Amino acid sequence: MGKGNFTEDFKRDAVRQITERGYPVAEVSQRLGVSQHSLYEWKKKFGTLNVKASDEAEEIRRLKRELARVTEERDILKKAAAYFARDAK
Repeated sequence: MGKGNFTEDFKRDAVRQITERGYPVAEVSQRLGVSQHSLYEWKKKFGTLNVKASDEAEEIRRLKRELARVTEERDILKKAAAYFARDAK
């Protein structure tokens, strides 16, 4: 395994395979042609960032779902109010 210059995206993807997908470091190392030492260094550098980023991404997804639900409820109530206001006249 020679010394290579890998992009930040490549390194993050390699770390994701270990942290999120659960692949062993040895397997990822062999598949990607990267030393295990490099993977452990990348994991130190990017591993904690990925956990925080994935937590934030999950929170954003949850909030978007909640916003969609609340927006739908609001629209239904607006239509119902307009319907009953029309009948009251």
